[in-house]
Amino acid sequence: MPTRTDPRSSSADTGGKHPQSTDKLPPARIGPRLRLLLKMALGLLAAGVALGVGELVAVVTGPTSAPLTAVGQGFVRITPEWLKEFATSTFYVYDKLALEVGMVLVLALFAAAVGVVAYRWLTVGMIGVGVFGLVGVVAAMTAPDASQLDIAPSAIGAAAGAIVLRMLVPRLVELAEPEFDVEQARTNVRMMLKMRDRRFDEDRRRFLYAAGASLGVAVVGGGLGGVLLNTRGDVSKDIATLKLPMPASKAPRLPDGVDLNIPGLASFTTPNPSFYRIDTALVTPRVDPATWELRIHGMVDRELKISFAELLKRPMIERDITLTCVSNEVGGNLIGEAKWLGAPLADLLKEAGVHPGADQVFTTSADGWTCGTPLEAVMTTPNAMLAVGMNGDPLPVAHGFPVRMIVPGLYGYVSGTKWIVDMELTTFAAGPQAYWIQREWAPAAPIKTMCRIDVPPANDELQLGQSVKVAGVAWAQNRGISMVEVRLGEQGEWQPARLAPVPNNQTWRQWVWDWTPGARGQQTLWARATDATGEVQTIQIADSFPGGATGLPSLQVLVR
Repeated sequence: MPTRTDPRSSSADTGGKHPQSTDKLPPARIGPRLRLLLKMALGLLAAGVALGVGELVAVVTGPTSAPLTAVGQGFVRITPEWLKEFATSTFYVYDKLALEVGMVLVLALFAAAVGVVAYRWLTVGMIGVGVFGLVGVVAAMTAPDASQLDIAPSAIGAAAGAIVLRMLVPRLVELAEPEFDVEQARTNVRMMLKMRDRRFDEDRRRFLYAAGASLGVAVVGGGLGGVLLNTRGDVSKDIATLKLPMPASKAPRLPDGVDLNIPGLASFTTPNPSFYRIDTALVTPRVDPATWELRIHGMVDRELKISFAELLKRPMIERDITLTCVSNEVGGNLIGEAKWLGAPLADLLKEAGVHPGADQVFTTSADGWTCGTPLEAVMTTPNAMLAVGMNGDPLPVAHGFPVRMIVPGLYGYVSGTKWIVDMELTTFAAGPQAYWIQREWAPAAPIKTMCRIDVPPANDELQLGQSVKVAGVAWAQNRGISMVEVRLGEQGEWQPARLAPVPNNQTWRQWVWDWTPGARGQQTLWARATDATGEVQTIQIADSFPGGATGLPSLQVLVR
């Protein structure tokens, strides 16, 4: 029977020496390190094929059903609050990118391990690929807007990955561990070595052909699938050709001096590309404005269904409003100001006829995310709207195109539903709980009185006796900022800063304090804001969870 062995370990009938023993024999076909790398590469190829095929299938079933996206969204749904806060505070607007990179790294390690296991136990390795597919299937099935077809990308992709593993593992075994006829090797070593070289070339070609084909499937599938997914439902042309209506009530002209124009200080109006984005969508929903519809129902006298064209015909208001994320840390950047255009929300609810017992406006996004807003805030807060425009342009896709909700003075998780498609009038006590309320965030979330120091930069080096502008922004939406103060060190006296004018009390406000350093060394600057009701920004430190961070911003500089 043929036996797997190396002919160099056999002896011939020539006194224990091979004929022509002075000839240099070829090295082993594949060394242990290269063999390990190839095993790991098999697992990575199988995973690549699974993802590539899954992407292609998702072109039919929808972008949120693609394996990585489905798993990522599932991870977001089950992630504990402390981890979400850590991700947001650490990565800010790059939290989704960090999640995607982390998923790819974990998948790569898992796939490499599957390849190593499959080399010895092929069935176990194929089960490992199946486990990856099962995770994707479960994640897709548990999505809020899941359909039965959403399991197809992960299931079909896993099947393709298992087929690749079944095809490649035997070829790698043949390549790395050929069979030799020991008896023939003893009688004719030279012939056996030639046969081994020839078989090695054949095995290598078969392996490389199979691996190359698998790599092609992974690359073409992933690339083509990604391109098709990006073009599917593309609304860029709709945005480019959309002509926004003229507002019935135009935003007041920004007062002179609203922007202090100090280098390093955030501009009063935040450009759309620079506006912060925090949401749970790994794949930005692309909603066709031609088919968009908002349903208003629940505790109302009459159910309303409004198309995008109908919404644009309603009287529009245009207002400067500052939005803030509840995850914004003290001194953080998750805040921005824009000129918004939209239809007054209270008018729509009055038209529907809200029942007296209702106290919650429960809204749903196109991707299934939910938000619960106090009805009183919607009805009594000036400029609460369904926004369609931002800084003179249609809403960017990342900020809710075609329609998003804005209620000034509330943190976004209870007021800023993007890609809104459903609005149910209900109660907080008996109605459904919104996404973040289920995770124990505060149901009432008014924005706190806060300020931030933008300049000078932290750890900047300043010159003794040289005048320095200490400047930043302050906000207390719906109340307005009446004073900002700055002090040097924890024991210094609070000094009033100069405030820039603002168009209304729903925007942030720039401030500046002129300081001439009078002592060398490390110096710490502190700031605090006071709103128009007299409430002073609290010194007590609190995390963002459950209703917004508190504390005073500070920065250190070095005076030379």
